[in-house]
Amino acid sequence: MFRKINDKISVSPQISLDDVTAAKAEGVTLIINNRPNGEDPSAPQSADIEAAAHEAGMKYIAIPITHSGFSGPQVDAMIAALADGDKTLAYCRSGTRSTLLWSLAQAKQGVDPDEISRLAGNAGYDITPVRAMVDALAAGN
Repeated sequence: MFRKINDKISVSPQISLDDVTAAKAEGVTLIINNRPNGEDPSAPQSADIEAAAHEAGMKYIAIPITHSGFSGPQVDAMIAALADGDKTLAYCRSGTRSTLLWSLAQAKQGVDPDEISRLAGNAGYDITPVRAMVDALAAGN
């Protein structure tokens, strides 16, 4: 269920409380929730996953992304969340928003857009919806 982008980050569709334990067993030390509360009322909400992560000795950060798109502060929050080099699992409804936010964060740090696209593609995700933004961020615009 977890799709590896690189050695430091995997992405996933919505996780369950049991998935927190599975992530811990795979060496994950940070969970990033990119899903807004209430998007699916039947899914575990942010506080539920946060409590399970903390109980498992893991860090937890929520950077909710709505369907309205991505913002500079969200990209900066993702950069900050990944700065410590923790082995990370980011999740949303399908994993796409997590992958796209990771892509934007990488681009803002100067990673080559083709490499970002390749890594995302290897995990089964297409960054085409944000490719123009990735290119602009990588170019320093």
